[in-house]
Amino acid sequence: MSKKDKKEEIIEEQIESQEVDVLSVEEKLLEDLQKEKDKFLRLFAEFENYKKRTTKERIELFTTASQDLMSSLLPVLDDFDRAYSEISKSNDKDLLKGVELISNKLKDILKSKGLAEVEVKSGDVFNADNHEAITQIPAPSKKLKGKILDVIEKGYALGDKVIRFPKVVIGQ
Repeated sequence: MSKKDKKEEIIEEQIESQEVDVLSVEEKLLEDLQKEKDKFLRLFAEFENYKKRTTKERIELFTTASQDLMSSLLPVLDDFDRAYSEISKSNDKDLLKGVELISNKLKDILKSKGLAEVEVKSGDVFNADNHEAITQIPAPSKKLKGKILDVIEKGYALGDKVIRFPKVVIGQ
């Protein structure tokens, strides 16, 4: 081989190694770009989940923010119900109407704030998840075994959350 051929060969090798270096640099850049895209997509998804979670928590907070106040007013509602039942036994219809108007106004205000009465009546099937059994008494008939015989205290829910379970007597 001549000196000229050797020089050309060396030059060709250098050109090939530079092409390989250029390709490897390009491949590295594409790989880095793909990694950054993946990080971005993960971060974006995480942020979207965070937004959904905080929105849900905020809505839940607004619906149950007044739970303490509502819970403290429940005995007042019970007292109105007791007063109404006692006054209805008397002949004073004006007094009965006055108590009824005040009671209805209070109940309407609380209902507009999300308070709802848990519907329970005698003869319903007892469910430990939805009712609180105060006592069991012998059932007057076989049909009433395991069913609610009397409602001692009404239950209330604030939004979807029960803040006081109905207290009931069940047949044994």
